[in-house]
This record gives sequence, C-alpha cells and structure tokens, in this order.
Amino acid sequence: MAVAVTTKTAWKLQEIVAHSSNVSSVVLGKGSGRMLATGGDDCRVNIWSVSKPNCIMSLTGHTTPIESLQVNPNEKLIVAGSRSGSIRVWDLEAAKVLRTLPGHKANICSLHFHPFGSFVASGSLDTNIKLWDVRRKGCIFTFKGHTEAVRCLRFSPDGKWVASAADDHTVKLWDLTAGKLMFEFTGHTGPVNVVEFHPNEYLLASGSSDRTVRFWDLEKFQVVSCIEEEATPVRCVLFNPDGCCLYSGFQDSLRVYGWEPERCFDVVLVNWGKVADLSISNNQLIGVSFAQSTVSSFVVDLSRVPKSDSVPHGLIRDDQPLVPPTPTGSSLRRIYDRPSTSCTKPQSRVKHNSESERHSPSSEDDRDEKESKAEIKNQEDYKEIFQPKNAICRTPPRNEPFPAPPEDEPVAAKEAVKPSQAVDVQTSLPKQELPDPVQRPPIASSTSSARTEPSVIPAARNEPIGLKASDFLPAVKNQSQTELVDEEAMSQIRKGHETMCVVLTSRHKNLDTVRAVWSTSDIKNSLDSAVAINDLSVVVDLLNIVNQKASLWKLDLCTIVLPQIEKLLQSKYESYVQTGCTSLKLILQRFLPLITDILAAPPSVGVDISREERLHKCKLCYKQLKNISNVVKNKSGLSGRHGSAFRELLLLMAVLE
Repeated sequence: MAVAVTTKTAWKLQEIVAHSSNVSSVVLGKGSGRMLATGGDDCRVNIWSVSKPNCIMSLTGHTTPIESLQVNPNEKLIVAGSRSGSIRVWDLEAAKVLRTLPGHKANICSLHFHPFGSFVASGSLDTNIKLWDVRRKGCIFTFKGHTEAVRCLRFSPDGKWVASAADDHTVKLWDLTAGKLMFEFTGHTGPVNVVEFHPNEYLLASGSSDRTVRFWDLEKFQVVSCIEEEATPVRCVLFNPDGCCLYSGFQDSLRVYGWEPERCFDVVLVNWGKVADLSISNNQLIGVSFAQSTVSSFVVDLSRVPKSDSVPHGLIRDDQPLVPPTPTGSSLRRIYDRPSTSCTKPQSRVKHNSESERHSPSSEDDRDEKESKAEIKNQEDYKEIFQPKNAICRTPPRNEPFPAPPEDEPVAAKEAVKPSQAVDVQTSLPKQELPDPVQRPPIASSTSSARTEPSVIPAARNEPIGLKASDFLPAVKNQSQTELVDEEAMSQIRKGHETMCVVLTSRHKNLDTVRAVWSTSDIKNSLDSAVAINDLSVVVDLLNIVNQKASLWKLDLCTIVLPQIEKLLQSKYESYVQTGCTSLKLILQRFLPLITDILAAPPSVGVDISREERLHKCKLCYKQLKNISNVVKNKSGLSGRHGSAFRELLLLMAVLE
C-alpha cells in the first residue's frame, strides 16, 4: 500500500548567477508572481522567469549601479533607478526604453507604479519624493518633508494617496489630489524599511529596523497595534490578497500576523537569509533574496500556513481576551472606493499613447534609445511572455503552482515548529532509512558551499559565521541512536564555551571600569579610559549610549572619538560600521560648520588662550576628518544600506574638499 508523501512547507526553488558583479536590487512581478527583475553593479537590469535558469532580457543604458526596481501591475513596464539619481522606464513588450526621467540629485532608494494610471513615484537619498507622468515625460510634483533617505513608497489601492517610509523613523501619508502632506505617523525608533496598504480597508502596515511592525488606522490616524517580538529588522511585508493577515519577511523566517489584537499566527523557517521581496500566486508565497552576484528564490505553501482561527504563537497577553478574528468580507473600517471604469480606461489610453510614441519619438528619445539597449537573451521565452498583441501566457502557467518537494529528515527536524505537524514528520521518517549519501547534496544546496569567513560580518545572524549546526550532527540511521546524537552534539557545542565565557567576562570587567569612571567623573574621561583599554567592543558599547544623547557631545569628545571612528568604519563587523557611521554623521551635523568657521576666521588681536585651545582642537578634528573622508570615499561605492550610509556621509563631508 502506498504511503502518502509528506511535502515541505517551505523550500528553495532555485539559485542563479544574475549578474557579472554584485546584485544591488531585486523585485518580483506582483501580477503573476512569475516574473523576476534584478539590477546590479554592472549597471544592467536583467529580466527572468521564476524557476527558469536563463535570462530572458537584459536592459542597458544606466551608467551607474541600479539601486531600485519596480514592475507595473500588468508587468508590461519596468522602472529602474540608479545611484546617480537617473530613472529609466522600459517597455518590455517593445523591448526598448520608454522614458528617461532626470531630476533627483542622489541615489534612487524606492520606486512604485500607480495602480491604474501612467504615473511613477520615486524616493531618493536627497530626501525628496517625486511624482512622474510617464506619458508626458515630466515631474508633476515634488513632495518635501522627510529629513533622510526615503526607503519605500506605496500608492493606495484607490490611487489617491502615496505612503512613504524613511530613515528619519517616520511614515508619511501624502494626498495626490491636494499635493500636500495628510499625516505623519511617528512611533518607530529606527529607520522604516517598508510600508504596505491593506488591499481593502483603510489600514497601513510599516516595518522598521527597530524590529517592530506597526499597523496604522487611516481614518483616525492613530496606531492600531504594534508587534515588538522580533530579533531582526523587518525587511518586507505583504498582505494576503483577501486582507486576512500580514506576511512579514525576516532573516531566515516568515511570520504571519493579525493586528486586532496583535498576534502571530505562525512562524515558518525559510533559509532565505535577508529576503528582499515577496509575491503571492496560486496560494504560494514566493520570496527572493540576493548575496553578491547570486539571486535565490524560495516558495512557501500557504495552504499549510494558518492565517486565522488558530492558536497564535505568543503576543497575546494574559490580561487580554482573544478577540475572534473578523470574518472575511466584514470590515472594521472604511473600504477603498475604487473607480469602476477608470481602472481600465487609463490603461488603454496609455497603451495608445505609448504606441504612437514608439513610431514618432522625439530627438531626446532617439538619443536615449541609442544609449539604451534591450538584449533579448532568450527569444523563445521573450515571445511567449512579452510579445505584443497576444494574450500574455506567463511561464510557468499561472494556474499551476510550483510542485512541492517531499519532506526530508534534516529539514523535518528543523521545521517541526507546529505541534499539529508532529505526526506528519514522524510518519515520513521511515522513508529516510536508506543510507545513500547521494540524497544529501540537495539539502546542502540551500546554503552557500563556501566556508570562508565573509568580509563583513552581519549585525544580526542566527548561526555562527562559516559554520552550520547540521555539520555537527551525525546522520541518524535509526531512532535508537537519538540519545547518542544529542550527547555528541552537546559536546561539540561545549567546545568553545569556556573561551567564550573568558571573553565575555573580560568585556564585562572592562565595561564596569568605564562605568565607574563615568560615575565619578565625566563622559570625556570615561571615553579616554575606554580607548586606553584598547578594545573596540567597549568603545562601540559606549558610543551606542552617547549617540542617543546629542547634548553629551563636545568638541573635546570629537578629538577622542574620531580616531576610533576611523577604525570602526574599516571593521569587518557590520554593527561596528553602523555605530561608526552614526557617530560620524552626528559629528558632521553638529560640529563641522563650527570647525570650518573657526578655521576660516582671521587671527585674533592679542592673546586669547581659550580661542587658541579651540583652534587647536578644530585643526586636530579637521585633520582626522580628512583622513576619514578617504575611507568614506573608498566605501561609498558599496551597494545596499552600507553604501547608502557612506554616500550620505560623503555628501556631508563635501565641504572638506
């Protein structure tokens, strides 16, 4: 009698080498969930069909690395923003550039297409948000209000508002009709990475580096709930199409949330690292992540993920009764009023105009077209997916979900999070009795095969660098060996325990010394003692406190801290680099104008000892800042959040040149 095969809840679909250099941006088409676009430091935009290994089309024309990408709802247009601030819109059916939109003065950090109009919103490191008309090739409006980089933009489902999330810890809601700010949502204590509208109700979700997800009521303009249980920054969020729950992507996990009251329905372990984008198709969630030049795609079977009416994982407080979830279709708040006909009319109008523009382009369009090329790498796939005037047949077909692979033993042990799945896992174990080592490579393929320590060690991680916990676990051939395996695993884990205890004890002792100096003296002396200890970790701990209170900073402090900042910026630890960037930004904003003014001032008449001391400190700081500017300049070419931080510092340090 055939035994039912237990399939995986989450699995890796494929891994591709997407570019000749580092990948800097990836995005999924939300219409089909089958289209993938990647941007790289090689200044190219490559188009892929999810699960297929070959590139369909490669778009060239940008002269600086691609920083942001977005595909329009019907997946016929794609917009790409570069490090220089240039934006290009491509027509995938015509395989040519449609528009070049200049205007921003720095990196394009975020892009989004209007749901049913020919408009694109762009957010930049220059803190501005611009609304573009793709048909007329012009900027309609510029929204100003953020004080730091705009990381995410989203149009509302009815197309009347745009929400923006930025590094200044705020979420802003803008009225497109009135051309002004409607409301500013404050509450996050870190940069806000993502924002997403509920598909039906007046509700907005935002995810931040402060490791919280917040839900905002767009009628009352107040917070509905806040989920604060996470250990890593929120990277992307996506509502279920029917609006019953929110999927949130974290480091190596997917979490399913409800908001009234705040609760976590499920946690799915997915080995996708820093997930960059999510899409839903055929009751499957597709997630993509990138590292260096490779892009990986993962699938989560949503039919096996509870979305409501289940026992939630944590977040429910003992003193609060569990409110039954609202049935689908009955809304607690106002629902978006979508136009019944204007959703389709603008689309046909845009297509008509773009067709005429293809035949009679302007001279500037001609120049853009000569500079920009669309290299069709796979003619067969291109014709099948993007051929104009034919019904678009997505590949694989949209009505067919990706087949789930059978569950295997190591993954079963790792994914046995839900009690309800325990029986399924146990019944699938006998199928793994064959000791054939050939079956093990697919498991290893979900992670990088390289064992070398990376050049930058991430601030948040779930496993030791260069090691895999599964490497320490011998293969289980039968159930009787379970106890032996546990003992061997524990002995391996204990190997470095004593060394780690010595390191942590020493660090604790050093911090106690610094704390004692601070309590009896001032911050300058405590920083002097931290530097004298010659342990960067102690300096980082102290700076993390001082950075939160700008009033503690004095010119004396800058002369001590700047040499340490130079070391931190060149550290291999991401957390050290982040702290160094924060401290340097604070010094540049508060003290650089003072330093340059004092150095530029004419010499005083007579003897002024205090002025001479101040001048000496300013000269010292200026010299140190010049040294640091070389480090910042060298690292400003990096991609991602690190590169953006260094480029922002480079702009602030321009006065030193």
